[in-house]
Amino acid sequence: MDPDRLTKLDERQGKIVELRFFGGLTVEQTADLLGVSPKTVKRVWSLAKAWLHGEMKAIHGDTAGQLGGSESAV
Repeated sequence: MDPDRLTKLDERQGKIVELRFFGGLTVEQTADLLGVSPKTVKRVWSLAKAWLHGEMKAIHGDTAGQLGGSESAV
């Protein structure tokens, strides 16, 4: 799997995943950095998580939701 695939498909989603998941930023910090509203970050973050889950499911099958624990961790 190409780690930059999401960013190639949607740059904003890729950046928000980078900042939230890998950078550990809060919704508010991400919004401030990108110059958008927290509501936008939450919406795009939700879409990105759904896309990532679909990608994981395609690779790992039905066990994708079990990788790394509960969904609330993301």
